[in-house]
Amino acid sequence: MMHDETVKRRKWLSEAEFLDLVGATNLIPGPNSTEMAIHLGYQRAGWPGLIIAGTCFIVPAAVLVLGLAWSYVRYGTAPQAGWLFYGIKPVIIAIIVQALLSLGRSAVKSTLTGLVAIAVLGLYFAGVNEIALLFAGGIFVMLSSGLKELRGRVQAAWLLPLSGVGGLLQSSVSANLPFLFFTFLKIGAVLYGSGYVLLAYLRADLVVRAHLLTDQQLLDAVAIGQLTPGPVFTTATFIGYLLAGTPGALLATLGIFLPSFVFVAISNPLIPRLRSSPWIGGLLDGVTVASLALMAAVTWQLGRAALVDGLTFLVALLAFLALVRFKFNSTILVFAGALIGVLSVLLG
Repeated sequence: MMHDETVKRRKWLSEAEFLDLVGATNLIPGPNSTEMAIHLGYQRAGWPGLIIAGTCFIVPAAVLVLGLAWSYVRYGTAPQAGWLFYGIKPVIIAIIVQALLSLGRSAVKSTLTGLVAIAVLGLYFAGVNEIALLFAGGIFVMLSSGLKELRGRVQAAWLLPLSGVGGLLQSSVSANLPFLFFTFLKIGAVLYGSGYVLLAYLRADLVVRAHLLTDQQLLDAVAIGQLTPGPVFTTATFIGYLLAGTPGALLATLGIFLPSFVFVAISNPLIPRLRSSPWIGGLLDGVTVASLALMAAVTWQLGRAALVDGLTFLVALLAFLALVRFKFNSTILVFAGALIGVLSVLLG
């Protein structure tokens, strides 16, 4: 949609310039769609364009999610809402699996990246911190690629600081406003890949460590993020409202999106040099496959909470086939899942 609007219709930039921006969004952490909007705004109108484009891309979705979060808190325990999400959750799992398979085909570029993905998957289930795994995977592939390119020597000690990343990123477990803001600021500053990779970080910080959410609530939050237009990262708005009302929603939204504005402002002038560096390319390859491995691990965990009987398995399978075979719009499938959930209780 951005390509059609800015390149074909308005001719704000060329095909080559657009592709450069697409590549740049993959080199920095954060939500790719939001960062692409911010890049386009910056290209078109400098600093004012950067702020306006990013804000206009985020705010409509955040407002919709805030309204749905209010409704969820007020009515979410009602049987009707429960059956609504009963049908939506299997569709969400199918959407994530389809995205995972699609991204995996282009992300696993070599035996090395494939092995990194397997290692990250295994270590995540063994309890290793997900952010440490993300950076370790990226640095490992970067060093391997850089060594092949430069034929140099790298000291193994360079990787030692990563051993402390997990401990440094542990947060105090309190649902106060500073905790919410800095938790989502941290996630926005380090998350690579699809918006669905957000699941791994949210589950680790808010379900496993802080015990502020359940797996069911997390899946509900992702469902709302998918159900509404705009970036999936507005899941943060929903969770913030769940944990601390409207102030929590506003701070969680600000925290998770703020790093994107900073990263785009820093990286945009550097795009020509970044895209030609073998070191940065290797880092990106490693981070991407590590992100997909985390995404696969959390999909498995949340799938166990969503697929609870024969009907939910059938809904997930049909949604997956509709996505892969017939290229259905994912939002239509989410609404179809909600309808199935409602009908299942009305028809007994």
